[in-house]
Parts: sequence; C-alpha cells; structure tokens
Amino acid sequence: MREAPRSKARPATVHATREPSSGALQPERLAATFSVVARDAASGTLGVGVASHSFAVGSRVPWAEPGMGVLATQAFVASGEPGVRALALLREGLGAARVLEHLLAADPAPALRQIAILDPAGVVAVHTGARCIGAASHRTGDGFCVQGNTLPSEAVLDAMAAAYQASRGDLADRLLGALAAGESVGGDLRGRRSAALLVVPGAAGAAGGSRLVDLRVDDHVDPHAELTRLLRIRRAGAHFEAAFQAIASGEFDTARAHFSDAQKRHPENAEYSFWAGVSLANAGYVEEGIAWLRKAFVADPCWRELIARLPGAGLLAEDAELSAWIRHGAL
Repeated sequence: MREAPRSKARPATVHATREPSSGALQPERLAATFSVVARDAASGTLGVGVASHSFAVGSRVPWAEPGMGVLATQAFVASGEPGVRALALLREGLGAARVLEHLLAADPAPALRQIAILDPAGVVAVHTGARCIGAASHRTGDGFCVQGNTLPSEAVLDAMAAAYQASRGDLADRLLGALAAGESVGGDLRGRRSAALLVVPGAAGAAGGSRLVDLRVDDHVDPHAELTRLLRIRRAGAHFEAAFQAIASGEFDTARAHFSDAQKRHPENAEYSFWAGVSLANAGYVEEGIAWLRKAFVADPCWRELIARLPGAGLLAEDAELSAWIRHGAL
C-alpha cells in the first residue's frame, strides 16, 4: 500500500540491521498497539495518540517534552525505557533521525521494536522491526507519522493517515480522529481496551503549562469514547481555570464567558456553577452570584453545606444580602 505524501524534509526511516538476541520474551512488556505522533503546523504543539488491547497503554507508549519532541515506543518495549533516553538526546539538540540511530545502536533486539520520533521541527524518524507482530508497518507524512503492529491489516494505517491529513481543529482533535479512523477498520487485532492522549507546547516554557493535554484510559469497553469524554471535561476545566484568572485581573465579562463555556462543556458538574457564584459574589456581583449558586444547590445539596464553611476559611466575602440568602434561602 502507498504511504501518505511526504514532506519536503523527508522523515527518516531506519531499518533494523541486527537480529534480536535470544532469550525468553517478556509478555508484560508487550505494547502491541497503533499510534500517531504529530506536530501542528499552526501552533507548533506536539502530540501522541495511542490505542491498544493492552492494559494501560498510556503508561508505556507515549513520551513527550515541551519544545523537545514526542515519541511512541511500542511492540516489545525494551527495558531501560528508551523513551527516557530519547528525550535526553532530543534535549541535547539531536534531531529525530540521530536519536533513533542512537536508540537502535544500543538495543540488543531492534527487530522487536517499533519506535516513532518527532522533533520540534516536525521531522519524523520511524523504525518498525522485522519481528514485530504483523500486520506491522508505518506511514509518514508532513509533520506526522502513524504506526502499528498486531493489526488485522495495513488498512488501519492507511485510514489513520488519511484521517489525520483531512482533519481540522486543534492537535488533540486530529489525533483522536486518527485513532477513531484506525479503530473503524479493525484497530488492534485483539480488540480494544486502553487509549491515551498527550499534547505539549512546541516551545519549552510556553504559556499553558508543560502538558496541554494528558489523558489516559487504562481499561474500558470503549476507550476511544471515554478518551473523547475526558477531553471534553479537560477543556471545560481549562475554561474554568481561565475564568479564575480573568476574575483576578478584573476582567469580569471574560470570566462570565469562561464560566458559561465550562458549564456548557460539562453540564453535569455543578462545581462550576458553585465557584462561579462564589467568585462573582466576592467581586460584588451578589445577585448574579446567587443565581449561579442556586443552580449548584438544585443539582446537589452538598454545595449548601460547603458554602456555609467558606467564611471560616476566608473564601466568602461578608455581605448582608448573601448571608441572609444563605441562612434563609439556601439552607
């Protein structure tokens, strides 16, 4: 099957040159799976998405460091965690191809490994060992690579590459779309169980934290659906955090918009309404704050008890109207 069109800066593909050493395999290190590594050209963000029938695949396959690169280590994962070594080499300034060369040169069984590395420039280096369980291969494109082993066929990789290239939205959405496309044509031959999504800034020390998205589904009947749900909640939380920052800066209209977005994205979480009410009441918008608090109290009586504890912690301003409402209306 044909690979997706390559970028002008051709991603390096390194092939195994040695036979694996003899000895018993370690099934607990098996990470048979399919994954995608990518760089968003617009934002520079770097990410990894992975899905598998293996338990807790997110604990072994995806690696990332802001401004340095991302990688997926799968098939039979080598002891000594090649991800740690790869990130250290990227930190030293080596490009993806050189990093992969170093990893394979030090590996006693490269034919059992599948590794994809993407550096901050969007250059990919990928290796699929000759003894990875078939179907096993990879597809590279402009700023991305999809790879997999223990697949029903390489159609999984073709679907993932096509979906990633055709998709729009931020990097997390595009990674999820690639995983969904792979699952739609068979995914892991053994079935589905776990998935993970990891996105970091393209520059070290960038605003927004070291990990923009860091989600794992360790064991679930539909890990992709669960990962999608968690991403929705993560985005609601990001709006929630932004609302508090806006309150601190006195940008109350911005805060209102973020509180509303958080509630819309995750309406089942009454805590957003609760803290929106507390924050706005503390800022002097008492009636508006009470309206938000009322939503929380209707959803769950626990918030009635919690608000009574806030003044003692110095987290609720003294206001006659609010105090009267809490005493007579809320409780």
